[in-house]
Amino acid sequence: MNRWLSAVAGGVAGISVMSVLLVLLDTETRSAVGIFDAVARFVGMPGDTALGFVLFFLAGALLWPPVFVAVEDYLPGGPDPGWRGIAFSIPLWVAFLAINLTSVTGAIVILFTLYTFAAHAIYGFTMGAVYARLTRSGPAYEGGPGVATSR
Repeated sequence: MNRWLSAVAGGVAGISVMSVLLVLLDTETRSAVGIFDAVARFVGMPGDTALGFVLFFLAGALLWPPVFVAVEDYLPGGPDPGWRGIAFSIPLWVAFLAINLTSVTGAIVILFTLYTFAAHAIYGFTMGAVYARLTRSGPAYEGGPGVATSR
């Protein structure tokens, strides 16, 4: 499959998992976090949670995956696209914190920081792993550890 389409498929898979995790966080904190509300506020549409979710999903599914393909060879994480996906997700997490942390106060800040880091790492790993599977790249397809190759 085409590298760009494979990355978008990985992005859709990754952002789907991440969205579920962030909705769970919002539910467990009784909407004290308001992640999608913060995204809507960031684009100048406060109070439009649905728009915030759509923009969040589109960025994770369509914007970041092509950027991942463009910078993949420069990312740390060795030959495994899953690990490189995690490395790619760390700057996204930092930006996410910068946008959303102002809406969180008290003890929830620690939970929010750790949980969103894990969610971003899972997004990056899922995107990279699906991308690798669809493009047949990475150590599992290039004779990496534990893979028998024919000569």
